[in-house]
Amino acid sequence: PLPKWWLWTFYATVVWAIGYWLLMPAWPLVSTYTKGFLGYSQRELVTEDVAAAKSEKSAYRDKIAAMDLVAINNDPELLSFALAGGEAAFGDNCAPCHGRGAQGAVGYPNLRDDSWLWGDGSLAAIHQTILHGIRADDPETHTSQMPAFGRTGILSEPQILDVAEYVLSLSGKADDKTAAERGTKIFGANCAACHGADGKGNPQLGAPNLADELWLYAGDKQTVMETIRSSRGGVMPAWAKRLDPEIVKELAIFVHSLGGGR
Repeated sequence: PLPKWWLWTFYATVVWAIGYWLLMPAWPLVSTYTKGFLGYSQRELVTEDVAAAKSEKSAYRDKIAAMDLVAINNDPELLSFALAGGEAAFGDNCAPCHGRGAQGAVGYPNLRDDSWLWGDGSLAAIHQTILHGIRADDPETHTSQMPAFGRTGILSEPQILDVAEYVLSLSGKADDKTAAERGTKIFGANCAACHGADGKGNPQLGAPNLADELWLYAGDKQTVMETIRSSRGGVMPAWAKRLDPEIVKELAIFVHSLGGGR
């Protein structure tokens, strides 16, 4: 025979289970489940907690909705709230591409430096980019397209090599000065309209500065040639369709605070 203490423990668990089945949600039915006499619902508790959190934040959110970005940035209390919210939103929505520290990656801009593909790094420019995206499905999105000079036959492979040498010469990295000289004229005829005669870019067109040490897709000769040959066309979502306006403002203020904002 089993020990009495073991039997009584077993009987107690049976009684506990029956009581739990009666008091708490327990048994699945065809389209619902037994609610239990206590009416307990973890989903309702979470909903209440979320509502309470939103209620606590509503005073700040209302102010953020009503104020412009500069005013928020100049209000220490609101700025602290916006930075905390922006950091959380960045981690949830932007970090997969730009990195947790916003340092960027190949094809994804570093948001901590002073090199901007679109705009001047001001709060307004950053906010505009987050709202409407780049080459996104939005009527106000930033859009431009560099020709695929090789695939479309505009330039031959030797010409692409010469232009690449010239582009690399702008940052002192050219290997063949003779090729770079030939590339000067080709660049002037095909690339200067967007990148400028000096190659320093045009942030209104999303044309990057080619004369600095910063590269979105790497600055070795083969990568530069591939960019000229096949073009690039990165896409950023229009977050206005996915996030609340207040969160977009918080994101803009957070990105601006990272060190590259002007």
